[in-house]
Amino acid sequence: MPSDNPKTSSDSITLMSWNVNGMRAICKKGFPPWLDTARPDILCLQETRCRPEQLEPELREPDGYRVHYHPAARPGYSGTAIFSRTEPNAVYTGLGDARFDDEGRTIIAEYDDFTVVNCYFPNGGRDHSRVPFKLDFCEAFIQRCEALRAGGRGVIFCGDVNTSHKEIDLARPGPNKKRTGFLPEERAWIDRVVEAGWIDTFRLLHPEETGRYTWWHMVSGARARNVGWRLDYFFVSPELKDRVLDAFILDDVLGSDHCPVGLTLAIDGAR
Repeated sequence: MPSDNPKTSSDSITLMSWNVNGMRAICKKGFPPWLDTARPDILCLQETRCRPEQLEPELREPDGYRVHYHPAARPGYSGTAIFSRTEPNAVYTGLGDARFDDEGRTIIAEYDDFTVVNCYFPNGGRDHSRVPFKLDFCEAFIQRCEALRAGGRGVIFCGDVNTSHKEIDLARPGPNKKRTGFLPEERAWIDRVVEAGWIDTFRLLHPEETGRYTWWHMVSGARARNVGWRLDYFFVSPELKDRVLDAFILDDVLGSDHCPVGLTLAIDGAR
């Protein structure tokens, strides 16, 4: 699959999000040179699976970036991070509920004219045992995003939502309707988010594009056949809709079972 060519300019800011499936693992699979080339202004990572002190100094805080981590209490599990070329005005971790916060699933960065919420949503489990936990997280998460929005700030939330919204968002919707990640109750939550005004930026600009996925099952060789799921998103609150210049999927970037996704936003007042 060809990758998109992100649109950038001096009047815009580029954000990217990537579930790296282990920070220490991906650093051995080309992450440092990729970052040197891609150079997003803000990079949100999920499933970092490490504490910052476990990384080499040049990986803990790469040149030109300020990095904030939210590791899980359990070693080698979950975790999020934000790499930022401009130091945020403030950084917060968690949703205020230890059930979720102990898993390091949310990190929030405030900038001058918007707030970025980086999220790693739970997986519902093969036996669906974690679906109630996932749905509880979904509700707590969107309540936090709505509270930020109610404070008068534009909000961007991004990350691995662990759900494909519509049939267009996965290669084989029929056989997966009873599998977590495409259950009716999981998809209904995204419906409610959209009904509340939040905008899936990729579908805003690519409403009918098919075959664009962000996760592939590694063991089955699904990526080579592009039998995938779109699980990774950038959503923006309505206040930011007119500033969306580009939304893209970098599906030729390897190193994880997910690929990076991105958003190019006009700098406030530049459009």
